[in-house]
Amino acid sequence: MADSSKSQYAAVMGVPFIKSPGLRVPPPVELPPDIHPLPDSVTPYFVYPFTLEPHILTVESSRRSTLAAHNTRRETYLRAREDEKQRRKREALRRIAPGFEPQSSPLVPLRSGSQSIEAHSTHKDVMDDLVDQLAALDSTPTHES
Repeated sequence: MADSSKSQYAAVMGVPFIKSPGLRVPPPVELPPDIHPLPDSVTPYFVYPFTLEPHILTVESSRRSTLAAHNTRRETYLRAREDEKQRRKREALRRIAPGFEPQSSPLVPLRSGSQSIEAHSTHKDVMDDLVDQLAALDSTPTHES
């Protein structure tokens, strides 16, 4: 069986197996001859002159004050916008029900004592008006042919 598999694939044994021609093994990296390793102590490299500190501190403080001013302006704008939205909502509700205030207790109708009694006594009741109209219809003669 080994003889048959060897003879079957013998022709392609020398062909390199690569999925894509663009994919090749990169050449090995060669380091330049003048590269040097790090020294034993790197503390000489960490020398920092503190000449930039005052400038950086003033820039940072002005940046923070600007951010705080922007934040307060934004908060004021959002609060005014929310107040305007609430005012418009209250006005819309007052158009529907004058005197309505969402935070207060429910509206209760009040009677003004003498005016409502006089108005009620001078005006007939709706049922009285209906009875009078029906009586007037019954009393009118109808002409039948």
